[in-house]
Amino acid sequence: LLVTDLALCRVLLMNDARYPWCILVPRIPDAREIFDLPASIQTDLWREVSLCAQRLSMLTKAGKMNVATLGNLVPQLHIHVIARNAGDAAWPQPVWGKGEPQPYTTRAATRQVEALQLTFAR
Repeated sequence: LLVTDLALCRVLLMNDARYPWCILVPRIPDAREIFDLPASIQTDLWREVSLCAQRLSMLTKAGKMNVATLGNLVPQLHIHVIARNAGDAAWPQPVWGKGEPQPYTTRAATRQVEALQLTFAR
């Protein structure tokens, strides 16, 4: 679900209501690995990842922010930023492969996207 576009990355909301979870996708065609990017773009990318983690943390009051790049199924470089709390559906394990995703209702998705958009607008 589209949240916003930053200078480098498109910010998406993962459609899984179990976890507040954003995905940042750099708008660089065929980018696969962070280390393949020029140093200046790497710096810009981590600045946007940090901004996303900060804003998601502010919004959710999460106890821990997980940041990961996997890309095993989707080769386009993307960074997962996931708000975690003790007692969530996968805690303390990683979220991958734990249960089935629970899509947001249309109303809940709209509320979550709008709340994220407001935090990024600050």
